[in-house]
Amino acid sequence: MTTTDSEKVSPPAGKPNKGTDAGKTDADRLPARPGHAQRAGAFGFPVHPQRSAATGEVHARPAPSITAPRALLKLCFITDGGASVDQAVLAELSRQHGVAPPAETARHHRIRTGPGSLWWERHTEASTYLWEGPLPEAAGETLTGHPFGDAFPAPGSLIAGVRIDIRPHGDGYEKWLQAFDRQTLCLSQTEGGRAIVATDFRQDQDGLTRILILDKGMTPQRTGSLAQRLFDIEIYRTMAMLGLPVAQSLSPRMRKAEDRLAELTHRMREIEPGGAEVLLDEIIGLAGQLEADAASSLYRFGASRAYDEIVSDRLSALDEDSVPGYDTWRSFLERRLAPAMRTCRAVEERQANLSRKLARAANLLRTRIDVEVEKQNRDLLESMDRRAKLQLRLQQTVEGLSVAAVSYYIVGLFAYAIKGVPGRLPGLSTDALTALFVPVTILSIWWIVRRIRQRHLGRDKTAD
Repeated sequence: MTTTDSEKVSPPAGKPNKGTDAGKTDADRLPARPGHAQRAGAFGFPVHPQRSAATGEVHARPAPSITAPRALLKLCFITDGGASVDQAVLAELSRQHGVAPPAETARHHRIRTGPGSLWWERHTEASTYLWEGPLPEAAGETLTGHPFGDAFPAPGSLIAGVRIDIRPHGDGYEKWLQAFDRQTLCLSQTEGGRAIVATDFRQDQDGLTRILILDKGMTPQRTGSLAQRLFDIEIYRTMAMLGLPVAQSLSPRMRKAEDRLAELTHRMREIEPGGAEVLLDEIIGLAGQLEADAASSLYRFGASRAYDEIVSDRLSALDEDSVPGYDTWRSFLERRLAPAMRTCRAVEERQANLSRKLARAANLLRTRIDVEVEKQNRDLLESMDRRAKLQLRLQQTVEGLSVAAVSYYIVGLFAYAIKGVPGRLPGLSTDALTALFVPVTILSIWWIVRRIRQRHLGRDKTAD
């Protein structure tokens, strides 16, 4: 039966033809467009699910546009009760001012409060509330119109409060500096000489750090960016200092641990056999206390280090020009903040060094214990070897006695047997035959026992 050319080429139903891929074009190999993928943009391409968050992060902290004169008041709260408490406070404030509350995942929110605005921002361990509104004409006058009063439901404990007064620069600007402490007053020019910033880093009667910005022709956007930068310096400076009390509380305990380790290592040199385990238990207990302290301070020291880096970045961005007779912000903070951060780093390094020393001491003791155990095992093996040799000698003795005993019984049986046999060999008595049979019996029994022992030894060697 003949077949056509088409029948020869066509594959069976349900089976792919191995040679068909060679005839496909590049367009045929392109993946099919998923019908469920989100498509956006002018080209209609599928959009990455994290694209919006990644591109929007650069606009996550918009600075308000500020025109002098204006007052800014910013409070930073540690969210002790978690994000849910902060969210509830913000929702209540939004309802009070007729604004829809933000989504639970929101990190920024704005509420207009009459002549001013309230800006909320969520951070890792804190949240900030920034109010901007009209500035009183008199220096040092209390701000009014802000929502921070007895009725304000604080979302946590207050860690920092900053007030920035933005005023136009004029000939009599020195009068605005009279409210600051001259001993700690920091004054410098920034923004290419278009602004003067001043503060004494002290808290006023309201518990706020006062900062003064004298505007010499900045745009509203640059004014808002400068104010945000100064807020970050003061708030993150305060947050960075939270690591100092932790370091100060750990330092005496670290000293005790170091003295204890020195005592234990001294005892290691004079340790007696069998006392290594007791000493190892003490070192393990000391290491446990150290690791507990290190774990409890790990986050705080890491956060302080990160906040200190932010302060340094903001000071660099401030790009100050010094004013004769006054400290700059950077020089003042480097003298105060840098020693505190070095203290935190020193305690953290001491923890790491002490942990390594404890680990080395524990390893030395474990080595000592292993040597003692190996020595005990060696003595045990030698004792077992001596017992094995003794058992072998006893076995050989027992084998000799066994040959004698078995031979005795066999000879006795032989003597009884020949007494009843008629026609014994002429000239040989029963006693003579028995005497002749004794060496034959002994040699035979000895040979049989020896063969049995060799057979057992051969099996043991084969098993090994």
